[in-house]
Amino acid sequence: MDSDITLNPNKIVKALQKPAADFTRRDIIRFVEQNDIRMINFRYVAGDGRLKKLNFVINNKRHLEKILCLGERVDGSSLFPFISAESSDLYVVPKFRTAFVNPFTEVATLDIICSFFDSHGDPLESAPEYVLQKAQRSLKTRTGYTMEALGELEYYLFSVVDNIYPIIEQKGYQESHPFAKWGLVRREAMQLLSEMGCNIKYGHAEVGNIVSGDLEMVQHEIEFLPVPIEDAADQLVIAKWAVREVAYKNNLEVTFAPKLIAGQAGSGFHIHTRFMKGDDNVIADKKGITDVGKKVISGYLQSAESITAFGNTVPTSFLRLVPHQEAPTSICWGDRNRSVLVRVPLGWLGNTGKMLTHANPLESADLKLTGENNQTIELRSPDGSANAYFLLASMAVAARHGLENPDGVKVADDLYIKADAAKVSDLKQLPASCWEAADCLAKDRDRYEEDGVFPKGFIDSTIKELKKFDDLGLSTKLADDPQALKAVVERHLHCG
Repeated sequence: MDSDITLNPNKIVKALQKPAADFTRRDIIRFVEQNDIRMINFRYVAGDGRLKKLNFVINNKRHLEKILCLGERVDGSSLFPFISAESSDLYVVPKFRTAFVNPFTEVATLDIICSFFDSHGDPLESAPEYVLQKAQRSLKTRTGYTMEALGELEYYLFSVVDNIYPIIEQKGYQESHPFAKWGLVRREAMQLLSEMGCNIKYGHAEVGNIVSGDLEMVQHEIEFLPVPIEDAADQLVIAKWAVREVAYKNNLEVTFAPKLIAGQAGSGFHIHTRFMKGDDNVIADKKGITDVGKKVISGYLQSAESITAFGNTVPTSFLRLVPHQEAPTSICWGDRNRSVLVRVPLGWLGNTGKMLTHANPLESADLKLTGENNQTIELRSPDGSANAYFLLASMAVAARHGLENPDGVKVADDLYIKADAAKVSDLKQLPASCWEAADCLAKDRDRYEEDGVFPKGFIDSTIKELKKFDDLGLSTKLADDPQALKAVVERHLHCG
């Protein structure tokens, strides 16, 4: 028996004894029949980046066949700002490889993520998952590389102050219970996510501990494993939904908002990426970051201002992007440096056996896992307001731009920083508002529209929506007005 299936926590994978990528319609029907599944949920992500739901009661096998083959109609004008009510019908059709058992329903239910199609049966050009598919396709066609990603999902949980083991502000990093609160929510979410097919790396308590009146706010993080960007986006939206469900079950409020209180740690949505040619990660070798890796970094840096239009989509995003709080403001990169915009974290190139045998003298130093290249390149500016599909698509476009730039290596070399980036003068700065991010997107729009990745109408709509906030200079205005600041934070508390 395949050990990858034996140890796989996905209930459908274990039952069918085959990987999710190989699921067929017949497999889904067989699982439904053998496990007394009574309902099907279609899931899809609309313009706001949240996971939507359409419920079906299974009436009989013929009915099940029909919905799996044909999908269903939905009202596109209620899901996307760019679709008018006069011609709003869309199709949603399930992707069988994404099927999972819903752990939150009282009745046995199977959920499946769907794709959007227009009235002609063609993929909806501006649908989040299709924009991402086009970005990946353009990248691979033009460079030969496939992009993989993992996200770091940070969030805060709110509860009444626990006076038995009080939390210490800004000292929560990887703390354990009882000094860290609500790890049970994180652990339950991680376990359920793994059973739903998500590839979890680890979870831990994060830096942010905040006491405000009779409330304490504790920060946690769940990090994923690198997978193709299309799968990474699916997993991240499922994860946000699952964390909210587990928190709600425990009578807790959860937020992925970028900033809650000035001077306290905000929640980022850091994205790690690697670029694959077949099974090989081409961004690093035993000498360090390769020229391919430097070109990717240069692409991120040259597109950084406009990427904020996809990665930082509410006014409070720019309350987080301030100096000296491990959130980037200057456009530069570095190794293991948390003040920079693009960070190259520690990899495992060449020293695994040495560390293993020092910790475990009975083990052999020639462990073959040392050949695996896990090096990533991390973009640290995005936050939880982002639509994961559009954000990852914008990063794929930026990477393609860097890879095709003959001066990409030089651009990267010129912007390498070892010091605290906030103390280095003459570095270009990220936008300070949604309004400025919109202007940057307008300036770079040809880059995103190339190869039809982002439709022109979608770019127009994104610029318009960002400018609606009218937040130019808002951060400065809020600095001396705590009540106004609180109102803005509450307005965007449940973004993303």
